[in-house]
Amino acid sequence: MTQDRLNGMIIGIFYIVAAVTSVIAVISYEPVLSEQWYMAVADGFKTKVLLGVINDLLLVLTAVGTAVMLFPYLRRWNEHLALGYLCFRFMEAVLIAIGVVSILGLLQLSVHYEADSLKSVDNLHELGYMLQAFHRWTSMLGPNFMLGVNTAIYSYLLFRTGIVPRPLALFGMITAVLVFIAGLLEMFSVVEPLSAVKGLIALPVGVYEMSLAVWLIVKGFDRKKLEELKHRSMPTT
Repeated sequence: MTQDRLNGMIIGIFYIVAAVTSVIAVISYEPVLSEQWYMAVADGFKTKVLLGVINDLLLVLTAVGTAVMLFPYLRRWNEHLALGYLCFRFMEAVLIAIGVVSILGLLQLSVHYEADSLKSVDNLHELGYMLQAFHRWTSMLGPNFMLGVNTAIYSYLLFRTGIVPRPLALFGMITAVLVFIAGLLEMFSVVEPLSAVKGLIALPVGVYEMSLAVWLIVKGFDRKKLEELKHRSMPTT
């Protein structure tokens, strides 16, 4: 097995892990993102929420992993665009990590509420809603806007390089626009964060990532195109 073949498999696995962990995190956060968030610990959901946090941290690691692993291939066509992809992918990971902090803040307030150690609960609901809104905005800016931008960039570069099937890369560019639109619609309160409409608009990007992951694991990068890229990136004398 060549190094390029192994790298393709690793990237594919990263995409699959990212998809699985993101879904688990969304499901696990339900207790602290509901109206009765302050009862999360008292109702026995602390472990469930922390499981979501762990999965989000794994999501951050896999997001960075895909960026680092893909960058050397994308830069052979256009280093500036590849660097842009790297930066926007990192920004997506950073925003996800910031969102995790808001979840931990909600959980900590719930711990104090359960222990009855808060001196005053007058502003408890306001603090909770603020942290919930904070998480909503980071989720919108990260896995919507930043994801849309970096998906568009790397899909375009994959299309130009041809190291994966061009129809697949073209599909990726289309899904990038859709997930970006989903974020805009949520920003202007046209759709709710977890509504079925938004889910349908954003779903294609998940289908694309899973399709790309399976392709890279089963087939890998196109060897002929990789060789052409290597020659293209060699400095001329």
